[in-house]
Amino acid sequence: MAEWVGGCTQLMTPLAEALARYVFAAGKLHADDTPVPVLDPGRGKTKTGRLWTYVRDDRPAKSKEPAAVLFRYSPDRRGEHPKEHLKPFTGILQADAYSGFGHLYGERIQEASCWAHARRAFYELHQANQSPVAAEALERIGALYAIEAEIRGRPPNERAATRQARAGPLLESLREWLRHTLGRVSKKSELAKAVSYILTRWTAFTRYCDDGRLEIDNNAAERALRVVALGRKNYLFCGSDAGGERAAAIYSLIGTAKLNEIDPEAYLRYVLERIAEHPINRIDELLPWNVAAALRGEDEPLELAA
Repeated sequence: MAEWVGGCTQLMTPLAEALARYVFAAGKLHADDTPVPVLDPGRGKTKTGRLWTYVRDDRPAKSKEPAAVLFRYSPDRRGEHPKEHLKPFTGILQADAYSGFGHLYGERIQEASCWAHARRAFYELHQANQSPVAAEALERIGALYAIEAEIRGRPPNERAATRQARAGPLLESLREWLRHTLGRVSKKSELAKAVSYILTRWTAFTRYCDDGRLEIDNNAAERALRVVALGRKNYLFCGSDAGGERAAAIYSLIGTAKLNEIDPEAYLRYVLERIAEHPINRIDELLPWNVAAALRGEDEPLELAA
C-alpha cells in the first residue's frame, strides 16, 4: 500500500507543485507546524519530523478566490525549513511566535499574531487556579472575538472600518490594563509571561485591526493540522523522510479538496484517471476548484489537446 501511495504521489507531484504556486501567490497566509514520528532505520525507534502547513483562505473577508492548503515535510524543526518554503511568498504571515518564523519578518514578510494562542495561556491559568486577572483577560479578549463574529463574511474595507471604530478602543484599553497588570505581578510568574507575550508583540497582535484581509487568529492553520493528529493515531509513523514528503503532498491535495467541499476520494480518482495523459502546461486545470463542476456532473470532463 505504501508503494501505491508512493507511485500515486510521484504521478501527482506536478499537481502538488501547481497547488504550491497558487498558495504562495497569496498576499496573506496562515502557517503552523506539528510533529510527526518517522521511522529511523538502524536505531530501532522513530525520530521526530515536522509537517508544516500554509493556508490560503480569504473567504471570511468575502473573497471569491478558492481556499487551499499546502503541507511541507522536514526531518526537523530548524528555521531554515520555513525560510526555504516561504521564498516565493511576499505578504503577511499569520502564525504563532515560533522563533523559526521570527527571522523571516521584515520588508518582504510581515507578522500577524494569533489572539487564540494568547488567549490559551490565560485560559489555562484560569482553569488551574481561578485567577481573577486571567478571567478579566479572557473577558476582554472575548469582546474582540464578539466583533469578529459580526463581521465574518464582509468585505475587507467594512471589516477594517468596524475594527478601527469598535475594536481599536478596546485594544488600547487592553494594552493599558496589561501594562498595569504587569507592574503588579511577579515577573517570574506564568501570568507575567502571558501578559509579556502580548505586549512584546503588540504591533503584530493589532495588525489585523487595520487590515480587513487578516483574521484575529491563526485558527485556519490549526484546523488544517487536525487531520495530521488524527492520522498519527492510525498509521503511527511515516516510514522514512521520503514517506513524510509523500504524506505532505497527499495531505495538500486532500485538504484543499475538503476546503472546497469536494469529496477527496472522488477528486483523487478523477485526477488519477487523467493526469498521466494531461498536458503538463495545463496541470492547473486539475486543481480541485477547476474540476468541481465536472465532479458534480455540471460540466463535461476535461478534454485533452489533440
